[in-house]
Amino acid sequence: MEEPEFTDVIQNVTVPAGRSVRLACSVKNLGSYKVAWMHFEQSAILTVHNHVITRNPRVSVTHDKHRTWFLHISDVREEDRGRYMCQINTVTAKTQFGYLHVVVPPSIDDSLSSSDVIVREGANVTLTCRANGSPKPTIKWKRDDSSKISISKGHSVSEWEGEVLEMARISRLDMGAYLCIASNGVPPTVSKRVKVSVDFPPMLWIPHQLVGAPLYYNVTLECFTEAHPTSLNYWTRDDGNMIHESPKYHMENIIGVPAYKTHMKLLIRHIVTEDYGTYKCVAKNPRGESDGTIRLYTSSPPTTTPDPRATIPPASRPPRRDSPVADKGNKYQSNLNEIDRRESGKQKTDEGGGKTHLNWVGGASQVTGDADWRRSHPWVLILLYLFQFI
Repeated sequence: MEEPEFTDVIQNVTVPAGRSVRLACSVKNLGSYKVAWMHFEQSAILTVHNHVITRNPRVSVTHDKHRTWFLHISDVREEDRGRYMCQINTVTAKTQFGYLHVVVPPSIDDSLSSSDVIVREGANVTLTCRANGSPKPTIKWKRDDSSKISISKGHSVSEWEGEVLEMARISRLDMGAYLCIASNGVPPTVSKRVKVSVDFPPMLWIPHQLVGAPLYYNVTLECFTEAHPTSLNYWTRDDGNMIHESPKYHMENIIGVPAYKTHMKLLIRHIVTEDYGTYKCVAKNPRGESDGTIRLYTSSPPTTTPDPRATIPPASRPPRRDSPVADKGNKYQSNLNEIDRRESGKQKTDEGGGKTHLNWVGGASQVTGDADWRRSHPWVLILLYLFQFI
């Protein structure tokens, strides 16, 4: 009678944790001999012939007419990883091995990873992200809005690889959400979102500190602020009294991008003499406060001269009571271009000091006292235009 022998090797198997797996051991001429399965690393006998020896309920054994013996493991776990031995109990035992690889998708260990942080501008920041899995996961950092990560002054990267992300002298531009992404080739990839808040005292920028507007017109004063945490923003008069929403005043705070920017607006309706003077925009937060002043002064309203050749009488309705804006004189623009060309050869260069800049309201561009005098006095344009035909 021939001795039993193996007819094929045990195939190595890779399986994700939580799945089921089957290892096969093929023999011939088994006769009265028996086949046993063992976990080599654990020195544990699992099965002998048709009997399950281990108390592990996830292990079972089947065979194909005594030719192929299958070891079944359900709900595979990491501790199931290792070498499995199939043995025939001949006088000199015959054995062969197969390896079971158990892979585990990554999972981030929150207890060992950074949570949301709040820091002062100029401080150093260290973010940490730890992950488990098999194979060992790799960690990459990215910004949630795809901006670059500022590692240090002059050194920015699109992504950073490593469990620890260190940023030196952080600024408000570094504020936002950072993603820790863990992957090991076993789906799914996982990530953790860490929000970095950068606190700094308010800063103010005033585009027009001198604003001119005629009596009975409306005018809008503007300030731009940057602050984190979000600042308390308000307006006061030169006497220190806070301005409140009323039929006279309308205040608006427009949140910008990024969200630490705010556009402050103060609308003053139907200006009277008492409205002229100094206005102050104020921004306060727990890190400090800042303010800036705007002086509102009286200016002459624009006047127009009707065309003597016009056959349609002028409208009887009163003029609009919005502040004059230099770039709203579009109806005179074509004449202005023509007059500029004809006058260019006749203009004399003024001698003397610098130019006086007048800041018109409501988003108007600056009007320069010398070079752009025509644009600030539309009636002069009409007279120059009429003189060509007299």
